[in-house]
Amino acid sequence: MTVRELPHLADVEHRFVDVGGLRTHVALAGGGEPLVLLHGWPQHWWQWRHVIGPLAQHFRVICPDLRGLGWTDAPPNGYRPAVMADDITGLLDELGVERFRAIGHDWGGLVGYLLALRFPERMRHYIAINTASPFLRPTPRVLADGVRLWHIAANAAPLVGPRLAAHTIPDWALRHWTHRSATMTPEDRAIFLAQFEEPARVAATVSYYRNLITHEIPLLLSGQYRWSRLRVPTLILAGNRDPLLPVTATREFGSLASDIRVEVFDEVGHFPATEQPERVVERAMEFFGYQKSLSNPSKPPKSP
Repeated sequence: MTVRELPHLADVEHRFVDVGGLRTHVALAGGGEPLVLLHGWPQHWWQWRHVIGPLAQHFRVICPDLRGLGWTDAPPNGYRPAVMADDITGLLDELGVERFRAIGHDWGGLVGYLLALRFPERMRHYIAINTASPFLRPTPRVLADGVRLWHIAANAAPLVGPRLAAHTIPDWALRHWTHRSATMTPEDRAIFLAQFEEPARVAATVSYYRNLITHEIPLLLSGQYRWSRLRVPTLILAGNRDPLLPVTATREFGSLASDIRVEVFDEVGHFPATEQPERVVERAMEFFGYQKSLSNPSKPPKSP
């Protein structure tokens, strides 16, 4: 059990929920219909600090820490999106949530896609932020763009990987993956980096990226995820200055999606919820059926 102090955010409740033996931390705020926010690496629930308050005016906001990150347990295995999708459905079952909306980013974005593909009857809407399409094909352009993802091989490398994952690469990511560096304050970076002082969380990061190389990227490029159509209405938000993913990698769906919308954020890097949180909230509210601005809130839309 970690003794790190949780950062304070007004009107946020923190719980630790046993999900199949995984002690899972979740931050909760607001009331109404459930909205699940799934963070990426090297972050945790604090990634959503700027959007929780506005969204909690309309939704019961649920921000879990993925396994191995934040304040959720860091077991020795299970660092695959399919396992983490099971973690999230187990958490929602424990919280008594049946139907929900979701927003996912980075690793959390892939988890969100799997939830949408596997449980379309439970997910009402999905927003994927700076996340590769699960239907991405191994074209020469996609393979050439792979050089952007050097951190994957570095984090997964034998011997040196754990040393780099303990501070160097997470610190680099938080400093350089945002196009608007001033939006990621030193205090925020310290909150995210503190988790990597725990050896189990460093080992979790190494496992994340070794599994990505050995399982997830081959599955993605082999078309494994083409076994099902994406039927959940989905909005893709992509920063055009993301140093990891070109916009084209986020919006390749072909005929395998029923309802896809794409919006590109100009002059935004890998962390839109940090760089332009107001715009993320505005687009989410519109997509979820709230037509008025947050300064003049509308009534919740009727459930289908």
